[in-house]
Amino acid sequence: MKQTITELILQAVKPLIEDTSSLNIILERPKSADHGDFATNIAMQLAKPLKQNPRAIAQSIIDGLPANNVISKVEIAGAGFINFFLSSESKQGIVKSIFAAGEAFGRNTSGQQEKVQVEFVSANPTGPLHVGHGRGAAVGDCLCRLLDANGWDVTREFYYNDAGAQIDNLTKSVLARAQGISPDDAAFPEDGYRGEYIVDIAKAYLAKETVTADDMAVTASGDINDAESIRKFAVAYLRHEQDLDLQAFQIKFDVFSLESALYSEGKVENTVQALIASGHTYEQDDALWLRTTDFADDKDRVMRKKEGGYTYFVPDVAYHREKWNRGFKRVINEQGADHHSTITRVRAGLQALDVGIPKGWPEYVLHQMVTVMRGGEEVKLSKRAGSYVTLRDLIEEVGCDATRYFLAARSPDSQLVFDIDLARAQTNDNPVYYIQYAHARICSVLNQWGGDSTSLAEAELSPLQSAAETSLMQTLSQYPEVVSTACQALAPHMIANYLKELASALHSYYNDTKFLVDESQIKLARLALITATRTVLRNGLALLGVSAPEKM
Repeated sequence: MKQTITELILQAVKPLIEDTSSLNIILERPKSADHGDFATNIAMQLAKPLKQNPRAIAQSIIDGLPANNVISKVEIAGAGFINFFLSSESKQGIVKSIFAAGEAFGRNTSGQQEKVQVEFVSANPTGPLHVGHGRGAAVGDCLCRLLDANGWDVTREFYYNDAGAQIDNLTKSVLARAQGISPDDAAFPEDGYRGEYIVDIAKAYLAKETVTADDMAVTASGDINDAESIRKFAVAYLRHEQDLDLQAFQIKFDVFSLESALYSEGKVENTVQALIASGHTYEQDDALWLRTTDFADDKDRVMRKKEGGYTYFVPDVAYHREKWNRGFKRVINEQGADHHSTITRVRAGLQALDVGIPKGWPEYVLHQMVTVMRGGEEVKLSKRAGSYVTLRDLIEEVGCDATRYFLAARSPDSQLVFDIDLARAQTNDNPVYYIQYAHARICSVLNQWGGDSTSLAEAELSPLQSAAETSLMQTLSQYPEVVSTACQALAPHMIANYLKELASALHSYYNDTKFLVDESQIKLARLALITATRTVLRNGLALLGVSAPEKM
C-alpha cells in the first residue's frame, strides 16, 4: 500500500518539479486514526525549491493525484502535512492478501539470496549456559529467522573458546574434584569453577565414560595424572551439556568452530604473518604490536606478548579472516556488552590485512545483562552452576516459549529484568500468554463454527466497517513493514511489540463482537478477518521461535 500511494504522490508531483529522481517521499502512519492511515511531509520538502507555501503545494499535489480506488479522502494538516484515508475496499484487501500468502505473508524473499553468517551464544565450554547466554541465543536465533524471512541465505554459527586460561582453570578444577578436593579447601584452585557440575565431570572422567559433542567423541582415560586427557574430556563434556541446553531452547546451529583449531591448523600464525607482511606491525619492548591507531583505535595493541603467546584479540582476527575467506560478505556477531571493547581492534586487525574487508565489517549486536527476579527479589544462584542462574533453570521454571519471548522482547541494548512470576502468570499482564491466548481464542471460535477456514478466502468483506474491524485490519497491514524494518534494524523486539499490539486489537474485537451470527455474509466476513489474524499471529510468533497453541 505504501508503494501504491508513493506512486500516486510521484505522479502528482511531476508537474511541479522537473527532476523527481532525488525526491525522498516518506510515508508514515499517524498515531491517531483521526489523522488518516498515512501521512507525508513532501509538500514541506518542496517548499524551498519551489519557493511556495507548503500548504499551497500540498493542495496542488492533492489536485494532481490520479484517479484511484485506493484513497477515499485526503486532508491537509498543520504546516503542510498531507493525510491519506484509505477506502474500505483497500483496507479489506489485506485480508485477501493474507489468505493468498498464508505462511509466506510478511516474508520478503524476492531476488537472489545473499549469504550472511550470524554468530551467537559462543560460550566458553567451562560451564552450563547462563541467562546471558540465553539472551544471546534468543536474540541471535530471532535475527536469523528475520534475515531468512527477508531473503538472506543464513548460516548460524557457534564459536567455542576452547583454549586459554579459562580452559586451564577448568582442567585444574576437574582434577581437584577428582582428587577429592572441595572448593572450601585451601588447595582448590583460586580461580577454579565451584559449581556442582564439576563434580559430575570428575565422576564421569574417573568412570572412563565417553561423551559426544557435535563433531567429536571423547573417552576418558581416568588417569588423574594426565592433564591433557582431563582437558579434552571436560571440554567435550561441557560442549555436550551446552548442546542439551540449546536443544531445550530449540536452537540449532549449522556450524561449530573451535578456537583451538585456529592454532592447530596454523590460521592464527598465518594471520599474524599476513599482518606483518602488510606493514601494519612493529616490534617494541620485546613485543609485537599492531598499529591499530591507523584504523580509528585509541591506541596500538599488543599482538604477541614479550613473555610469549598471543593476546586474546589475535585469534578473533584470525577467526573473522576465516569467515571472510568462506565468502561471507555480511557477518553479524550477537554478543554480550562486555565485547564492546573488542570491536574496534578486531575491525582494525581485519582492515590491516589489506584484503578489501570494509570498515564496518563485521556488524555487532550487543546485549546487556539480565537480572532474574522471583517474589520481588533477585535470584542469583543456581545449585548446579554455583554462582549464576542457568538457562536451563529458566526453561524449567517457565517453559521454553516464555523464556524465548521474554529474552527477545526488549531491545538488546537495554538491561532486562526477567520476572519469573510474571512469565508464569496466566493473565493478560504476561505478554506471551496474552499473545498466545489471542491465537487460541480465534481457534476456539473457528472450532465452534466447524467450517473449512480455507473457504473463507472468498468471503465478501464489505460488512467489515466497524471501528474495531478497521483497527484490526490496519494493524494487520503493518506486519510486512514491521518484518522488513525489524530486519534492517536488527531488532527482533520490534516483532514482539507488534504482536502485543495485534493481540490487543484482536482481544478488543473479540470482546465487542459476536462472530457466529445468523446473517451469513456478516459471519463469514468476521470469520475471515480473525482467520487472517490467526495467520499473522502464528507467523509473527514463528519469527520469535514461540509456539502458537490452539488451546490454553
